[in-house]
Amino acid sequence: MEEFVISIMNQFGYFGIFFLIFIENIFPPIPSEVVLLFGGFMTTYSKLGLPLMILFSTLGSTVGAIVLYYIGKILNKERLKRIVSGKVGKILRLKTSDIDKADHWFDTKGNKTVFFCRFIPVVRSLISIPAGMSEMEMPKFLLYTVVGSAIWNTVLLFAGNKVGENWKSIENIMSQYSHIILIILVIIFVGFVIYHFSKKKSKKKNG
Repeated sequence: MEEFVISIMNQFGYFGIFFLIFIENIFPPIPSEVVLLFGGFMTTYSKLGLPLMILFSTLGSTVGAIVLYYIGKILNKERLKRIVSGKVGKILRLKTSDIDKADHWFDTKGNKTVFFCRFIPVVRSLISIPAGMSEMEMPKFLLYTVVGSAIWNTVLLFAGNKVGENWKSIENIMSQYSHIILIILVIIFVGFVIYHFSKKKSKKKNG
């Protein structure tokens, strides 16, 4: 994967970073850390400039986020409710009211969520789907997506530019950061599931 990323970057420059970051948003296993850090390194030995690398990478992030936003919009709240009201809901022990609660939470805290999730591996891509499902206003979605993505892209491109040939040492640190974040997210998810089921069991006993 890393060789593929570097090959695309070397061949296509600005368009290469746009394309790879766009794909990374839709297919998270492509490591944006490698793309951005190596892109920063490229500005030290090629004609590619840091400002345009930031611009094209942010454009890639934004276009990818818009695609996922509209996927979320297609999988809207009402469709989710219909799915949950059937066998899937019984298996997962979910109610239509759970969808309403999640939608309300995103309506009240969605702006901050979209912004801060742009700094979290994997989640920074997937957060666009619930934003679309809750029909977050597009101007707000674009604002928080562009600003959050621009900060993330700038930091990594700048780091790659500063460390030069040693960009892989930063990539190793970022890889560890990604793994730690994913482990924390798994723990939070498991904790939520346990809490959700224990709460429902206690309600049944009391009822």
